Amino acid sequence: MLWSLLKIIVFVALVAALSLGAGYLSESSGGVQLTVAGTEYTLGPLQSVIAAAALVVILYVFFKIAGLTVAVLRWINGDETAISRYFDRNRERKGYQALSEGLMALASGEGRLAMAKANKAEKYLHKPELTDLINAQAAEMVGDKRKAEEVYKRLLQRDETRFVGIRGIMKQKLNAGDTDTALKLAERAFAIKPRHEEVQDTLLRLQAESSDYEGARKTLAAKLKHGALPRDVYKRRDAVLALSEMRDASDSAPGAMTTRAEIAIKANKAAPDLVPAAALAARSFVAQDRKRNAVRVLKKAWQEQPHPDLAAAFADIEPNETPADRVKRFTALTTIHPEHRETRLLLAELNIAAENFPEARRAVSGMVEDDPDARLLAIMAAIEKGEGGSDEVVRGWLARALTAPRGPQWICGNCNAIHTQWEPLCENCGAFDTMEWKTPSQSESVLQSGADMLPLLVGSPADPALSDARDISNADAVNAAEARDIAGMSEDKDAKAKPVAEDAVVVEDAEPAEARAK
Repeated sequence: MLWSLLKIIVFVALVAALSLGAGYLSESSGGVQLTVAGTEYTLGPLQSVIAAAALVVILYVFFKIAGLTVAVLRWINGDETAISRYFDRNRERKGYQALSEGLMALASGEGRLAMAKANKAEKYLHKPELTDLINAQAAEMVGDKRKAEEVYKRLLQRDETRFVGIRGIMKQKLNAGDTDTALKLAERAFAIKPRHEEVQDTLLRLQAESSDYEGARKTLAAKLKHGALPRDVYKRRDAVLALSEMRDASDSAPGAMTTRAEIAIKANKAAPDLVPAAALAARSFVAQDRKRNAVRVLKKAWQEQPHPDLAAAFADIEPNETPADRVKRFTALTTIHPEHRETRLLLAELNIAAENFPEARRAVSGMVEDDPDARLLAIMAAIEKGEGGSDEVVRGWLARALTAPRGPQWICGNCNAIHTQWEPLCENCGAFDTMEWKTPSQSESVLQSGADMLPLLVGSPADPALSDARDISNADAVNAAEARDIAGMSEDKDAKAKPVAEDAVVVEDAEPAEARAK
């Protein structure tokens, strides 16, 4: 409010001052005399002021016209002027608009439109470091690999875009299956940007595929150094690389067995929960006649995760023991996580081998109703046969095993591909250290139409309540031998505690189906 009042007062004062000055000039008798071409002009004070103001305006317009003329001449000559800057701003506006439209087209999946807009933007902006990126990605989107490669090669010529060009060509070579060239490009990209996680992972995978374990460990150490990998994961993956190196090492090399044992033991120390490392370390200890160390390694690994491979390695410690002695020795494992599914299945298989079928039934009691899989149902078939059950009942269990889930398996956490055994690299997607022991979300195999009627054709499992009341003493030696065949357990003393078969085959004649041992 005060500021507005002050401006009004200043305005009134200026108007008053000008009015007084004009009145003073009109009353004064002096003036200015000018002689032009022999003619004399006399100007009064007020006329003199007006003439001076007009002269200032004329001079201003003259200098502006002169400046414009000079600017036009310089523009024609190619120099930078206000006129050139005006046209440059106009081109930049059109170029950035085309660039923005190209980015939007690229994001919406319109590859050809994106390339057209990128070319238009290049015509106005002359910035290939921006437009080439859009052109390359748009060319890949429409499937024009040749054009995309040409653009990526142009990006290699500038320092600021060299990494983008190398990465783009590297991905093209990977898609084409040229892993050797892709490995070299990944090394160059890693040298430019060692912190780039995608390049780190790609280089690590390619080095592992090409058995360059020394280079893979350096890449792994770089991931740890730059904070892209937790230390516990680093130790595990370093152990995986050690196992991979051990598997590829030549058996004929001097001291190969000793070297393998050292690598396996070191890998197990780095990652006690890594099942393959624990199994290999235990077998290495057994080869060195250090059975106590083998037991300690397997017990520690079983504490982390019960697994059939650990049980098989535990059986290899004493290969010549009787089935009864094996049940007692396996107490060291079965007392750890006694309610775990793998522990109960292992206990059932051990008792089937020892022909203690009631104890085997008690071990898996209640599991059939909760979540049966092929292995469990095959065990139930063996128990039924061992207890003297009819062929119809046994074949009914095996028929259920055909349509049941396969149970826990090695599954890639990246692509969900199922593997028969642990591998450092996924055979499907090539991901490194992604194997997980878990149950697939869906059954691995699907039977043909009508398979759900199979139990009605070959028989049905007996009611558990009625089956428990059966007189077990009636089972003869023949039934016991057939039960061992179904469970996949050998009658020899070197029988091992391994999981029962994943598959069961139903035979159309009177003979019961057999389950293959794993």
